[in-house]
Amino acid sequence: MVGYRNISLNEICRELFKDFNRHQRVEKCWRKENDKWVIKNDPFIDDWSEEDYKILVSCLKHTVETGGFVYGAFYNGSLKGFVSVEADIFGGKQRYMDLSSIHISEDMRGNGMGTVLFNEAKAWAKKKGAEKLYISSHSAVESQAFYKKMGCVEAEVYNKEHVEKEPYDCQLECKL
Repeated sequence: MVGYRNISLNEICRELFKDFNRHQRVEKCWRKENDKWVIKNDPFIDDWSEEDYKILVSCLKHTVETGGFVYGAFYNGSLKGFVSVEADIFGGKQRYMDLSSIHISEDMRGNGMGTVLFNEAKAWAKKKGAEKLYISSHSAVESQAFYKKMGCVEAEVYNKEHVEKEPYDCQLECKL
């Protein structure tokens, strides 16, 4: 049975992710070339190191400390998916809130957990006054298929900080 709930600041530690498997085998990615989106072969394995988990824990704690949203999906008491949204609204008339992360453990993908988490993030952001979620998303074909299913489109205004940090990410938005 999957249960969903807010994740509190005192829960966010490395141990929370002990049963979480970020592993993703990527074969094809979307790339923007000459103002057109194309699919390119770009095989690699995406996984998190211990250092990546330390950074994740720090980022999620910061999200909660600054009034943002961290929400999890738990299966048999173990975290198997999570989403985070930053509290600040940006982008002028776009009124974006940053969906800073959404991840599902490899063993739980494809069962609708991501959809529930994404919809909870949308509801929270709308309640806080945003008009759109902003997503700097992994460019893997599978990741982009999920976001398209959720109603995301290319962002009208790109967040320069995200583009500089992850130049191969797809910059998306989703109307709330």
